[in-house]
Amino acid sequence: MASEETPHGAHAPDGGDGGHDHYWYHGDKAALTRRLKRIEGQIRGIQRMVDDDQYCIDILTQISASTKGLQAVALNLLEGHLAHCVAEAQTSGDPTAAQAKVKEASDAVARLLRT
Repeated sequence: MASEETPHGAHAPDGGDGGHDHYWYHGDKAALTRRLKRIEGQIRGIQRMVDDDQYCIDILTQISASTKGLQAVALNLLEGHLAHCVAEAQTSGDPTAAQAKVKEASDAVARLLRT
């Protein structure tokens, strides 16, 4: 199968859907989508709690649970980025591309730690 360069420079295999490329997580997209929909439901629940004047500590507990869910998704994506995108760049023989992917991952970690 031919591969084309994706917008972020990672090579993604052709998914057989008319030439559209996919990132590494394409095979796990259904599980990722389910998890994000669950988090979306939690956020809607928090909004309802505020609308219903629920106890502030209960709302904070739900915010914490939603935050942990998003962190788990972020860590999963970061792990995959390291295992696929960074590893591919390392083996490409292009030190500039490899450095860029490592920097990209490092910047993502820094953003995650600031939140």
